[in-house]
Amino acid sequence: METYLLDWANLLLRWLHLITGIAWIGASFYFVMLDNSLKPPKKAADGTRGVFGELWAVHGGGFYCSQKFPTGPKGEPLSDDLHWSKWEAYSTWLSGMSLLAVVYWIGASSYLIDPKVMALTPAAAVGISVAFLAAGWVVYDFLCRRLMGQEGLMSALLFIFVVGCDWALHQLFSARGAYIHVGAMLGTMMAANVFFHIIPGQKRMVEQIRAGLPVDSRPGLIGKQRSVHNTYFTLPVLFIMISNHYPMTYSHPNGWLVLVVMMLAGVLIRQFFVLRHRGQVKWWLPAAGVALIATLMVLMAPRPVDAGGDKVSFAAVRQVLAQRCTACHADTPTQAGFAQPPKGVVLQSAEQVGQHAAKIAETVASGYMPLGNLTGITDAERTLIARWHAQGARVSD
Repeated sequence: METYLLDWANLLLRWLHLITGIAWIGASFYFVMLDNSLKPPKKAADGTRGVFGELWAVHGGGFYCSQKFPTGPKGEPLSDDLHWSKWEAYSTWLSGMSLLAVVYWIGASSYLIDPKVMALTPAAAVGISVAFLAAGWVVYDFLCRRLMGQEGLMSALLFIFVVGCDWALHQLFSARGAYIHVGAMLGTMMAANVFFHIIPGQKRMVEQIRAGLPVDSRPGLIGKQRSVHNTYFTLPVLFIMISNHYPMTYSHPNGWLVLVVMMLAGVLIRQFFVLRHRGQVKWWLPAAGVALIATLMVLMAPRPVDAGGDKVSFAAVRQVLAQRCTACHADTPTQAGFAQPPKGVVLQSAEQVGQHAAKIAETVASGYMPLGNLTGITDAERTLIARWHAQGARVSD
C-alpha cells in the first residue's frame, strides 16, 4: 500500500509541477519579451508621467497597451491594485522539491545511489543532496553580489561553477540523480531570486512610492538582473526535467559533458529569442545550438555490436532477465519500492521480451538498467544481451 500511495504522490506532484512550471515560465517569458520589446511612448505627456517605454499588442480579440514605469508614476498615485508574479515561482519550486523528495530521497537506494559511483547510505545521499542545493544558491548569490555590473565575468564564472557542480554530482550520485540535481540546483536559484531579491526589491520600491520618498532604482536593477538570469536557466532546466525519459543522455560514459553541451545549446537558443525581441535577428545563435546537438548525436551514436561468434541462446538471455530484470518488470513486482512494472514494461513471457528487445538492449548496454544495478548484473551479462540483439533477438532456440 505504501508503494501504491507513493506512486500516486509521484503522479500528482509531477502533474502539479508541470502546471505551475508552465505558469511560471509563461509569465517569465512574457515579461522578458515585454521588457525587450518596449518602444518610447508616443505621447510626450506619458514621458512626463514617468513612462519609460510601451508596447501595443493584439491578442484574444482585443488590443492592449503595456507601459513601463521604472520607478513608478510621477505626479499621480500608484494603483492599489497591483498584480504580483510570485506564486507561480514558489509553487513550481515547492512542487519540484516535493517530487524530488518522493522520488529521489524516499527512493534513494533505487534512483539516487549508484554503488559503482559511490557507496552512500540513503541518509548520506539525502544530506549531500540538500547541501548541494543550499550551497549552489549561496555561491551563485555571492557571485551576483560581488560582481554586480560585471555581467560578462559573472556569466563566465557562473558557467564554470555549474559545469563543476555537474561533474561533481556525477562523482557522487547515479547519472540520473546527478542530472536532476543540476536542474534542482538551477531551479532553486531561480526561485530564490524571486523570493530574496525580485519581490522584496519591488516591495521596497512600492513602500517608497507610497511614502512619497525618492525611489531607489537599485532594487529594480537587481530584480532585472536576476530575471534575466532566470530566463537563461529555463531551457536547461526544462531539458533536465524531460531527460529522465532518455537514458542515452545521462547514462553515457561522459553524461556530465552531454549535459553541458545540451545546456549550452539551450542558452544559445534562448539568447536568439531575447535578442529577437529587441529587433536583432541573429540566426547564427540557434544554428550554433542545433550544430552542438547534431555533433552530440554523431559522437554519441552507439557502435555496432559484433554479432559474430557462437549463437546466443534465448534460454541464456531469459535466465539473465529472470535474475536481473523481472524483479521489477513483472505483473506483480517483487522488488521493494515498485508497485507496478516501470513504464508498464513486463518481461515475463517470450512474446513480451521480443516486443521490447530493442529497448532492453539499449538500456542494459547503457548501464541505465537495472536501476542502480540493484540486482547486480555483470558486464558479461550486458554483453550477452547486446550480442543476442545483434544476432536478431530471436525468442526461440
